[in-house]
Amino acid sequence: MNRSKMLSLGITAVCLGFVGYYGWKFTSRNAYESARYRVVSSDGAFEVRDYADLTLVTTAMRFDAQGNDGSFSRLFRYISGDNRQQQKVAMTTPVFMERGSATLINQTASDQNNASSSKAEVQAGQMAFVVPAAVASGGAPQPGNANVELREREGGRFAVVRFTGRMGEESLQQRESELRRWMKQQNLTATGPVEYAGYDPPWTPGFLRRNEILVRVE
Repeated sequence: MNRSKMLSLGITAVCLGFVGYYGWKFTSRNAYESARYRVVSSDGAFEVRDYADLTLVTTAMRFDAQGNDGSFSRLFRYISGDNRQQQKVAMTTPVFMERGSATLINQTASDQNNASSSKAEVQAGQMAFVVPAAVASGGAPQPGNANVELREREGGRFAVVRFTGRMGEESLQQRESELRRWMKQQNLTATGPVEYAGYDPPWTPGFLRRNEILVRVE
């Protein structure tokens, strides 16, 4: 291959890279309103933030499924107009998730009356979208689905760790442990449950993902 062809291929690759990057940028989290916060202090991947009050639209989820159990779809239908006012609401970031205190019994066999069917315990949880500030200030539309509800997330101070990759259980446990060690070093006391925040669509490559774990602190 001669030098001119190599140069041409190199330029083409760079151009495709830019097109791909900016295509991702403007169709991903960067195109959405994000929950606002003020950074109080920063230390590498760790931050202390102050959040204002947020209005959330929430639904129950199976935590290990992380949206693949229909919970994400229920919330997406709400913002797409499946609410009493039939009002479309813009997508925002992040998607918040919390573990529940209860466990659900998941029937794995198709015939749930079959005594031999297997059961497995799975952890309950909550998934939430942030209602855009302008919509919340005017009154968020009431859900039309009994399994979807609005609730207020009280503002306050949070310790946060940010990381990339997929939100697998092993990764979440590792990052939470790191966050709690850092909180101890900073003399920060937890006053609320752990929250998980995902900022990206499912098709986003792991190394480009923005994930966070948040703990409310004094």
